Amino acid sequence: MPPPSDPGAGHNGGPPLEEDPDAGWRLYCWKRARKKAWAAPPEIALRRLARAEELGMSYRAYTLEILERGKYL
Repeated sequence: MPPPSDPGAGHNGGPPLEEDPDAGWRLYCWKRARKKAWAAPPEIALRRLARAEELGMSYRAYTLEILERGKYL
């Protein structure tokens, strides 16, 4: 098997999606999971907004921190 060529900086080394027969299914699952992650009940959204304002952050930035790290700031 020949060694893989260097795809360049910033590439994660994964397979190209254009050649993947399951790419459509994965895209659907990703979009659905993303929508579910951002959907928060009003009480939680208001609590996050208040905490984000205390920290001097936007709601979006604060929620991204929660989603990425799994911890509240």
